[in-house]
Amino acid sequence: MRKYTTLVAGGAGFVGSHLCHRLLADGKRVVCIDNLSTGQATNIEALQANPSFDFILHDVVKPLHVDYAVDEIYSLACPASPIHYQKDPVKTFKTSIIGSINLLELARENHARILLASTSEVYGNALETPQRESYYGNVTPNGPRSCYDEGKRGAETLFCDYHRKYGLDTKIVRIFNTYGPLMRVDDGRVVPTFISQALKGESLTIYGDGAQTRSLMYIDDLIEGLVKTMACSCCYAPLNLGNPDERTIRNLAERILQLTHSSSTLTYQPRPENDPIRRCPDISRAQRLLDGWHPKISLDEGLHKTITHFKSLV
Repeated sequence: MRKYTTLVAGGAGFVGSHLCHRLLADGKRVVCIDNLSTGQATNIEALQANPSFDFILHDVVKPLHVDYAVDEIYSLACPASPIHYQKDPVKTFKTSIIGSINLLELARENHARILLASTSEVYGNALETPQRESYYGNVTPNGPRSCYDEGKRGAETLFCDYHRKYGLDTKIVRIFNTYGPLMRVDDGRVVPTFISQALKGESLTIYGDGAQTRSLMYIDDLIEGLVKTMACSCCYAPLNLGNPDERTIRNLAERILQLTHSSSTLTYQPRPENDPIRRCPDISRAQRLLDGWHPKISLDEGLHKTITHFKSLV
């Protein structure tokens, strides 16, 4: 009997590599697609000897044809860190739009389910909190972060239209801040940046006054949510996956200093343009549709695991 085959676009990235590990553990054949622009070959190095794993070096902006009958597709191929997606904003936008079209067409050819890894950034600088899926957001179409924010909003449009026009089995998850091992040291997002600075004895850089909030979810909780969403037969509309435990950036920095036993201090810089003030998900819909899914790993437990990983890198 043919093994159930899953294609993971962006499979060498932070989220994608964890997902590849999980899918192989679940007994699936995994085809990992990545151009390694922000993904890392080391993230999937341990998987290369597995006969159920294949890696294809490919950019999803280019048409994609694979010599496999694909059953499901995870669309994760896009830089997610501001410092990376702003390096080439045109390419970031193309990845979200043209890459989505190419993967959606592949799903059509294979009659496969397909899941889009969207983002909480579609809510922009939200004027309501917690953010519900029904909230349209407060997003500028022409700011420095728009290549990512609007790219993901456009990708969501494509996934919904392919569902309506072609009957494609599409899923959309809006991922809130997620952290854990296998993040790049130079990722630029708040958790790896603070941990790296603390371990090096450098000042932790806070942008703004530190009162802005983030809701932080450990990677294992996200992966469980992604797998459950793909398996769910009733998830067509967007679904928030995040941790409603809202923390200020200043509180996060202070906790990381405590957990790393660092003597580093805090420094403050101007808040970047369009940086959201509050970020907190309403996950009631995910809990209802995904058999009670909710984040289980506490911030301290997740930070401890992430700090242990980063100690070997910095």
